[in-house]
Amino acid sequence: MASHTPGTTPQRPAPPRGPRRHAHRRALGAALAVTTALLLGAAPAATAATAATPAVEVSAPTPDPFRNLTADQIADRAVTATQSATSVRMAGRVVSGGQPLDVDFSVDDHKQCTGTIRLEGGAAELRQTGGVTYMKGDQAFWRASMTSQGLPAPQVEATIELLKGRWLKITPGQAGSSDLSDVCDLKALLADLGRDSADRTGLVRGPDSAVNGTPVATVIKHKPGGETTTVSVAETGKPYILKTVKTGGEQAGSVTLSDYDKPVTVVVPPADETVDLSVLDQGTPARAA
Repeated sequence: MASHTPGTTPQRPAPPRGPRRHAHRRALGAALAVTTALLLGAAPAATAATAATPAVEVSAPTPDPFRNLTADQIADRAVTATQSATSVRMAGRVVSGGQPLDVDFSVDDHKQCTGTIRLEGGAAELRQTGGVTYMKGDQAFWRASMTSQGLPAPQVEATIELLKGRWLKITPGQAGSSDLSDVCDLKALLADLGRDSADRTGLVRGPDSAVNGTPVATVIKHKPGGETTTVSVAETGKPYILKTVKTGGEQAGSVTLSDYDKPVTVVVPPADETVDLSVLDQGTPARAA
């Protein structure tokens, strides 16, 4: 049984108040937000921060599947195809609430997801199935997360002790559950891709390339100030978006999308390794959820 500092009530690590209220949701949803924003040419709420890797030019398949299409039309096809996906994996570095986070997670159209978050030297696993969310962070992750919410150090340390080696379980109806459920709603995430087609104009086609061995067409949008956005669209199979890269400006970075339509398997942690969020509310010692 985990203990906590005498006279100190462990506090829930979520949901935070103020501008960081949706931090975890943004951290996980940012990969899609970045993809959406890069494709549309708009500034995302959470932006990629990884330096772009120069593309290697390759020959397009023969015949070129996009030979009679403009760059704008290729982008439209990419949006339609990507919105039809039943699952996808998204990986990249994003900025949420001013903090850089590395995100790698898979989500499907049954509102299931599994993956990892890394920030400020800490890491956490996230799993969601059946509307129930499980989070297991290391000490550095919880400390950075809770400290950013302004919790006093004694409460932070007490809660870290309570969650050591355990999964935090958040069930439907509990505080923060609705924000986290949105992370695993693939259809809602993908819906943003086609929200404003007027922004997908003025693109030009760039050199063909490859993403993880798949030939891609690239569509490019240049903006004032030297900012350039490149979207890589699969040239074989469905024209899925496979990568987005932004160079120049203050929001350079990249996000890769993969494992389209592959099953997402979520393993539910054993009950004796979980701590229900309500336990933190009550300030009682840890118990099985």
